[in-house]
Amino acid sequence: MSEKELVEIGKITHFFTKISVAIVELTGTLSVGDQILLKGPTTNVEQKVDSMQIEHKDVQKASRGQSIGLRVNDRVREHDVVYKVKA
Repeated sequence: MSEKELVEIGKITHFFTKISVAIVELTGTLSVGDQILLKGPTTNVEQKVDSMQIEHKDVQKASRGQSIGLRVNDRVREHDVVYKVKA
């Protein structure tokens, strides 16, 4: 069984606790359906991207340089790193 490959695709710049949404500044591309890992000193959350938004509009794909709103399954923190998981 092979190791999962992690590709850094962005950093969290803000987290809205009440609605469980993280703002991610992308350095790579991300699509709905991708498996991601949110990692930081006290964070380790792996999940599938169910939906993401740019300027309050749903998008299927976002690319480098864009900021997206991403619903997350657990608490994350500013400066946590976002990785795309490739099997």
